[in-house]
Amino acid sequence: MMIQKIRFYGTYFVLFLVTSTGCTNGKHRLDIDVSKVPLEEVKIHRYDLDLFKIDQGHIRQGLESLKPSYRFFLDTDLSDPVKLKEMKDYLENPRNQAFHASVGHQYPQINGIEKDLTLALRHYKYYYPDFKIPGIYAYISGGDYDYPVQFADSVLLIGLDNYLGKDFKPYVADGLPVYRISHMTSSHVVPDCMKVLGRITYPEQVPGNTLLEQMIDAGKRLLFLDAMIPETDDRLKTGYSREQYDWIVINEMHVWTALIENRMLYTTDGKLIRSFMADGPFTAEFSKDAPARLGEWIGWQIVRKYFENHPEVSFQQVMTEKDAQKILSQSGYKPEKE
Repeated sequence: MMIQKIRFYGTYFVLFLVTSTGCTNGKHRLDIDVSKVPLEEVKIHRYDLDLFKIDQGHIRQGLESLKPSYRFFLDTDLSDPVKLKEMKDYLENPRNQAFHASVGHQYPQINGIEKDLTLALRHYKYYYPDFKIPGIYAYISGGDYDYPVQFADSVLLIGLDNYLGKDFKPYVADGLPVYRISHMTSSHVVPDCMKVLGRITYPEQVPGNTLLEQMIDAGKRLLFLDAMIPETDDRLKTGYSREQYDWIVINEMHVWTALIENRMLYTTDGKLIRSFMADGPFTAEFSKDAPARLGEWIGWQIVRKYFENHPEVSFQQVMTEKDAQKILSQSGYKPEKE
């Protein structure tokens, strides 16, 4: 079955502006009062700023003074001339200096991010009370675009130079596509942090063989964000623009109809699966207005519906349920025309 043969009718419908925040299936169960969850206000330690303040004429002394606060980065032999040379090169690199200057200008204070991250981590502690909240550090990644947030050795690392906005010219100069740059804003910091914690909590397994299995797995990871940041706009969870979001909300039924009528749910064709699951500017097989990752969106709505219709099943049980067919069959998912 060739993907070009997909029958899809959604592009023939007039697209009306959608003002709602999208499907709410299952979301109300995740609207939890976490004000009593014991967790101190989150502090993001600003290694990104403090490192560049040291006197480069006395790098070793400066690093030694920072070491007690930033052992994750500096717990090494600072008398080693090779390591000092590496640090000197890093600090003198014009690219790193430019990124640092932009971060310092855009993020002189990050109280808002800290507040939102505190709320998200309170939700996390509600579901996983034994989890030890990691130390959280901001740093200059120097353009490590594939990993804007990382979790290593119980430390959460945020490369703030990955969140300088769509008008930051080095992103374009580095060849990043527009659809990726659109995600690189301050509003995406907390969702990206929780996506990383989601992967830590539920380590990614080898993807299932069928499109349905991959759709449900991706949908569960978005349900995880529903639980951790329930008040966050769905567009920020998906990374969709307003136009892309409106398109899929309006055309959800037509995408689902195409999947069913073309018998694609159980396909193992890698090319076809990638067309529904891989990131990109759009899904060309449908329309240039259609966002990428349509399978992820549909999987999310199926998982939400399953969670909504089974109050006896906990959030954690949904996340660990491995039977994608069971989730689909018992979800009662049937999208309606907008």
